[in-house]
Amino acid sequence: MNRTVQPELLDTLPPDDPQALGSRRDLRRVNAWMGNHALMAHALLKSFDDHPPAQITDLGAGDGHFLLRVAQEIEPRWPRVNAILVDHQRHVTPETVAAFAALGWRAEPFVGDVFSWRQTAKPGAVVIACLFLHHFEDQRLSELLRLISQQTSCFIALEPRRAPWPLFCSRLLWGIGCNRVTRHDAPVSVRAGFAGNELSARWPAQTGWQLEESRAGAFSHLFIARKTG
Repeated sequence: MNRTVQPELLDTLPPDDPQALGSRRDLRRVNAWMGNHALMAHALLKSFDDHPPAQITDLGAGDGHFLLRVAQEIEPRWPRVNAILVDHQRHVTPETVAAFAALGWRAEPFVGDVFSWRQTAKPGAVVIACLFLHHFEDQRLSELLRLISQQTSCFIALEPRRAPWPLFCSRLLWGIGCNRVTRHDAPVSVRAGFAGNELSARWPAQTGWQLEESRAGAFSHLFIARKTG
């Protein structure tokens, strides 16, 4: 199955559009269905063991709920982390910021283009992305990965796995009550997803990095890039 990137409806809707609000709620259920919170929490704990980072930046963070769920799983071992929530629209509510604060974490929404985020980023921080990289065509994706490699010592991404089974299941989201926007975008996301070592091949710095790429769970594709030494 060749990789094909097409527009997703959610990206074209205003933040306060009822269909957009419903689709973002759907994405919470989809992430839970895919097991992405647990997969990301495991990858973070595995990557840092007993030395948690002071900051995690989530690219394409949406409403911030994904990283909040991850934080709820790892907070007992990772206290007082600064969470930077990067998205091109303002979706993070005061209630979500307060939920981070209740865990002892500090949430900082950053509204802007992902390519401008790096101008204010702190080098060496951990960067994560969930269901985000697949939005980019190959050339733009390579550019984004190059910028990320200059800003971080560890990057972890969870993306749709481009394969027949995830594609088949993406067409069944009506069964968990997802709206028309989510039902349209899900198969589009899978067809734009990743397989094999496609992200490793686009990572710009092959020396000085440990790259790990594999299927994760039943529907996801995991990529981890860690600086060595």
